Amino acid sequence: MLLRRRTTPAAPADSAARGSRPSAVSLVIAALAGGASLLSFEPFGWWPIQFVLLGWLFYQVGLGSSVKRATLLGWAFGFGWSVGAMFWLYTFMTRFAHLPGILGVIGVVLLGLYMGLFGAFATGVSAWLRQRWSLPIAAFVLLVLPVAWGVSEWMRGWVFTGFPWSVSGYAHDTSPLAGYAPLIGVYGIGVLVALGAGCLVMLTQRARVPAIALLAVLLGAGAGLRTVEWTEARGKPITVRLLQGNIPQDQKFDYAFLTSILQRYHGMITAAPADLIATPETAVPVFRHQLDPSYLTSLQSFASANGSTLAVGMPLLDGPQQYANSVVTIAPQPQAYRYDKAHLVPFGEFIPPGFRWFTDMLNLPLNDATRGKALQAPFAVKDQLVLPNICYEDVFGEEIAYQLRAAPRPATMLLNMSNLSWYGQSTAIPQHLQISRMRTLETGRPMLRATNDGATAVIDHRGRVTHVLPFYTEGTLAATVQGTTGMTPFIRFGNLGFLVLGAFALLGAWFAGRRYRQKKANPV
Repeated sequence: MLLRRRTTPAAPADSAARGSRPSAVSLVIAALAGGASLLSFEPFGWWPIQFVLLGWLFYQVGLGSSVKRATLLGWAFGFGWSVGAMFWLYTFMTRFAHLPGILGVIGVVLLGLYMGLFGAFATGVSAWLRQRWSLPIAAFVLLVLPVAWGVSEWMRGWVFTGFPWSVSGYAHDTSPLAGYAPLIGVYGIGVLVALGAGCLVMLTQRARVPAIALLAVLLGAGAGLRTVEWTEARGKPITVRLLQGNIPQDQKFDYAFLTSILQRYHGMITAAPADLIATPETAVPVFRHQLDPSYLTSLQSFASANGSTLAVGMPLLDGPQQYANSVVTIAPQPQAYRYDKAHLVPFGEFIPPGFRWFTDMLNLPLNDATRGKALQAPFAVKDQLVLPNICYEDVFGEEIAYQLRAAPRPATMLLNMSNLSWYGQSTAIPQHLQISRMRTLETGRPMLRATNDGATAVIDHRGRVTHVLPFYTEGTLAATVQGTTGMTPFIRFGNLGFLVLGAFALLGAWFAGRRYRQKKANPV
């Protein structure tokens, strides 16, 4: 009698074999896998882990998952991704908003559940399209899932005003995929990350060699694109001094400390001349009429005597209950310039309808600001044109690209003025520096960063940090910076480029599904 060897069954090929919904254990594993994505971002920088984690998710939903199962797995993965990357919000809620610890945990969990919906969209819609179009595995994991993942991250950038922190592309500011940033931006890079993850899934199938070749081409082409110069130098370099006051957040808006805060920044500004001297966001934490008139007069005298342009962060009052989070300049020749923050932080700077009770409970200063215009002019510093953005605004690359392509005189360098002290000593600061690096890669413009306690830095037009102060210290960063001019494809087209390419990818998937159905109906 012949004995038959028992073999391990292959992965199930249909949703019925896997069940219509994942087990609780599967959901926990998916959440932990999503949370591990934190390691791909700064300060860790292990960007290859993203390919593995997304590959794991795509494998789970790619082999016969029902729409419900795929949706729930994507939700759990997205929940873990968001909580892992943004747990520093707990510090803000408990230390500075004075919520009890349990409410801080609940707040972070609720945000994670909301953000997880975008992961659910990516996997759920993909699974639905696979069933609808009868897609083969290659078209599913190499075309549909990557596009859906990228679109879900793009939606994070504008749904309910957007919160695109920690989208996958930011982890690749130093990887070979950074070469694609001037072409398709951070969301396009997210599609390519997902494509790389799909290649790993295909290693479990028969198409191992093509999958390895595709991944090699993807990374190799990106490395080659990093050598391309999309912009060129404009005018003469300028000298800059970027101030890092390191004011404790619990003192910043306390009038008992106002005099010492103003004296500290006055001393730092007037310590030495430079073409541009920039303070952090709300370095002056009160309205102009609340200042001693001699304070700004003294700064104007310093600017005029030394040929320095001062960019000062302060709130500006425009009427009863109308104020803006602003940047004002004090130039050698007195002139009126202000930049008002346009993309405000929900709950922190504007109150969504129906949530005033919540913001009143948080008791935050300046939490109902007026929104600035979408298009605002840069200010001139000798040969250079400097475009400010305030804190959270540099998370929105499309908006910065719009300001560059729509301006009659496009800026030659960017200036971010921030205060991340709300989040304590956490990963928020290195993550924000990574976000600024991506903006320089997309636009081919250098970025100056003046912050309260980090990361005060200079980033050149190729995304390299050339100067940086130690975090959580008081100091001044002095550097010479060259501005650039020219339009990268991302500046010209914004996110339209990656969306059009995604549409072609979905069209290709549809044709692949049609051919697959015909082949099954008419086998040779």
